[in-house]
Amino acid sequence: MKTFILAASVAMTATLSPLTAHAEKIGVSMSMFDDNFLTVLRTDMKTHAESIKGVQVQFEDAQSDVSKQLNQIQNFIAQKVDAIIVNPVDSDATPKMTKLAAAAGIPLVYVNISPSDKRLPPKVAFVGSNETESGTLQMKEVCKLMNGKGNIVVMMGDLSSQTTRLRTQDIKDVIAKPPCNGIKIVQEQTAAWQRTQAADLMTNWLSSGIAFDAVVSNNDEMAIGAIQSLKAANKMNKNMVVAGIDATQDGLASMKAGDLKVTVFQNAAGQANAAIDTALKLAKGENVEQTTWIPFEMVTPANYGKYASKN
Repeated sequence: MKTFILAASVAMTATLSPLTAHAEKIGVSMSMFDDNFLTVLRTDMKTHAESIKGVQVQFEDAQSDVSKQLNQIQNFIAQKVDAIIVNPVDSDATPKMTKLAAAAGIPLVYVNISPSDKRLPPKVAFVGSNETESGTLQMKEVCKLMNGKGNIVVMMGDLSSQTTRLRTQDIKDVIAKPPCNGIKIVQEQTAAWQRTQAADLMTNWLSSGIAFDAVVSNNDEMAIGAIQSLKAANKMNKNMVVAGIDATQDGLASMKAGDLKVTVFQNAAGQANAAIDTALKLAKGENVEQTTWIPFEMVTPANYGKYASKN
């Protein structure tokens, strides 16, 4: 499978190529609307599609329900849309989605969450960021701040998500070898990407008397929830390291306030633009790269300002 790397600075402002369209309709199924990063991703897709003459986009919310998402794809097929974009609820369910679209001859683009298909057939592509970079960048910076030793708790996203599995494994891979092998995970549990659930989880950990030096979260939303509970319990001291991923506007605001110490920029606009452009190219019968990677970038208090207007 071919792979195409887009530089973040280019991905923010450029499309894959100049496109013209004539009443193309794209059906987009999002795993959930109620998520900060995915809201930005959806908004950026809408904005980019509206900038291209004749393109219509229909968004549907799968509400974290695989069955609902499959029904949405079937409905798009029944509507005879020109292309489908899917942000999967569960990457393990993508082979069935791929089969449905391929049987109907409708181009399909997965965005943000990589499909589990062993091999993508023609007219099917993936646009996203390489998750082996995200948790690795995050944990290496946390390790640096901890001087390679101490205890951490890990807040995981939805357990059905491949992103959760990869970001969590990245953490474990980093602390498995020097100079970070003095760091130990004392707790790891899911908060399903959600701020409120993360706040509740942190409260439970604190009530249980678990001692830790850092919170490593699979996303900014859960990191912010953890910070809220740490502050409520007067445990948010200057030495506490809290790390997230996505560099959302709320995450960057938390970093500006001195609370979030680490995050990793995930380029929503880059993914959104490339997903729309890839779908339109496939609808026109043009050749595309089957995998388009949009790089992650390390964000710290030293450089967070330049990301303030990007997500």
